[in-house]
Amino acid sequence: MDQIIWLPFGGSFPVNELVEYVESSGRNYIIQGQTKSSFADHAKPQSLDYWLRVNFAKNKNAMLANNSVIEQLVNTGLFQEGKSFICPDKGTLCKGVKLIHS
Repeated sequence: MDQIIWLPFGGSFPVNELVEYVESSGRNYIIQGQTKSSFADHAKPQSLDYWLRVNFAKNKNAMLANNSVIEQLVNTGLFQEGKSFICPDKGTLCKGVKLIHS
């Protein structure tokens, strides 16, 4: 049975879908990328926040990848939190989660 991650403002997603997305990205991590910007102005399209907005948002203009979501991902035992992941969109160091088994 797949583990479910609950989103702020309602909704949820199965963690295995994120695992598959991260593995298909060619990286073993995804940056958090949380931003209060509108969906149209989101500057980090390879981030968790953007992925959540595209796939699971009830409101695409609401920030979804908050610290509660990161904590839930870590609590699955599949991810480890870190603060030194290279943002694939900006090249800067960002907070995110890394797959433990990859």
